[in-house]
Amino acid sequence: MHNVFRAALAVCLALVFAIPATADDRDDLKKRLDEFLYGASRGDADVHESFWAEELVYTSSSGTRTDKSSIVEGMRAAPPSDPDNPAVVYTAEDVDIRVYDDMAVVAFRLVGTAQDESGVANEYFNTGTFQKREGRWKAVAWQATRIPAAD
Repeated sequence: MHNVFRAALAVCLALVFAIPATADDRDDLKKRLDEFLYGASRGDADVHESFWAEELVYTSSSGTRTDKSSIVEGMRAAPPSDPDNPAVVYTAEDVDIRVYDDMAVVAFRLVGTAQDESGVANEYFNTGTFQKREGRWKAVAWQATRIPAAD
């Protein structure tokens, strides 16, 4: 009977200690996403370098597939933007984060709002798959789908 009690206690303790780790991971992923979108809004190539895993598979909303090196090279080759006055500000809404040990799926609605007088907002459903490596989450796969403008 003592073995059953010990096993039950071990399971309960494992569950108690697993929940905060998952909550911390969700917080870390949300913070990482927000920092990435802030940097991406300002054309920061270093934020892309840090966010994407080396073996990233990125499928754009136009249906093209690319990798980390192409994204980072494109950012570095782009004309510098004014970090204090971004043309478009990206934000994440309706964020859904699901953690599975050292893997996670982050799904959200990306809103890119033009900072000119038009204030036009483009929206996309984005889904990122992350892996935790050396204590840091890296995006290993990404899918973006443009949400059609409402009529």
